[in-house]
Amino acid sequence: MRWLSLLLLVGIGRLSAQSLSDVEIHGFVTQGFLFSSHNNYLTMQSSTGSLQWTDAAISFSDPLTNSLRVGIQLHMYQLGQLGGPNLHIDWASGDYRINDKLGFRAGKVKTVMGLFNDSQDIDAIFLWTLLPQCSYPVDNEGFFLAHLGGEVYGSLPIGERGGSLRYDGYAGESTLPLDGGFIKQLEDAGVLFTNAPSGKTYGGDIRWETPWKGLLVGFSPMVLAENGTAPGVSLHVPTFVMTAQYAQYARGKFYFAGEYDRAPFNEVLTMGQTTVPMPMDMRSWYVMGSYRLTRKIQAGSYYSHYINKAMDTSLPANYAKDWVLSGRYDFNSYFYGKVEGHFLRGNGIGFYASTNPNGLAPNSNMLAAKIGFSF
Repeated sequence: MRWLSLLLLVGIGRLSAQSLSDVEIHGFVTQGFLFSSHNNYLTMQSSTGSLQWTDAAISFSDPLTNSLRVGIQLHMYQLGQLGGPNLHIDWASGDYRINDKLGFRAGKVKTVMGLFNDSQDIDAIFLWTLLPQCSYPVDNEGFFLAHLGGEVYGSLPIGERGGSLRYDGYAGESTLPLDGGFIKQLEDAGVLFTNAPSGKTYGGDIRWETPWKGLLVGFSPMVLAENGTAPGVSLHVPTFVMTAQYAQYARGKFYFAGEYDRAPFNEVLTMGQTTVPMPMDMRSWYVMGSYRLTRKIQAGSYYSHYINKAMDTSLPANYAKDWVLSGRYDFNSYFYGKVEGHFLRGNGIGFYASTNPNGLAPNSNMLAAKIGFSF
């Protein structure tokens, strides 16, 4: 059913492209595979090998005037027990650009945070089968990718020797998807939400394209709060600030990047007269590098590191360290394949009780592969 729906969408898109020449239509389909030792990862039965990782999306964008553009992206996915057959709206917005220095977006708008948050839904642009999960968890992509609200953005030149500054500022509401990872973790703990928790969010991003060719540095703050109710239970996450500092350097066939994120917050579950506090001080960082060997072949590696400083960091449940080796082959401009090895130490992120009923080993290794088609 997922593939039939996607083919219908693609067919409609092509007909639209023929009748409305200005409408831009893009999309992708990917099929992933995970095989891990010891532990099951991302709600998949990965310890025996799993193909239950399918992603597909199609986007439409129309420049109504020279200054105004509207667009929407429809998305369906299955990641183990997450996702399902329903179509989601990843983003849907109007974009009014006065000039390079000032523009506005409104609707369900992508959230600019760190290097890759607002582009993590475009798999074809990345070497990596999985982005560093400490910063870009694929099981919670639907929560972080976009918010309902507005954004102001622009780029300011600061002289020939100063480079330029790109800025983004936004405000709105974020929602925890019912088929996403955060809600699944609560479900594994016996808390069943039928209405999605939500809360206010605002923040921004500023990135400096330096006068040194290929070097970019930036900083992103995001303010969040979440509240929700389930039968007999309420969830309260008081307002907190998440931050990201990052840099990347791209020159010729080489690419290097790094990022440091922090999110200190206190999640509180209230069940009748009982209050269960769950303190978190999430600190994450990664460094990555890649090299394009040929026009079709790219290879790289990254190391990602996560700890919860609010808990005992000697316990595997409170840290996650991941060494990764990656390779990608582009068959042509539409089809590509990726493969990578993960050497996981700790199980602080990406693991679920429902798919690991016998507990978790402290360490595991994993093969991740993906084949994709984009247009």
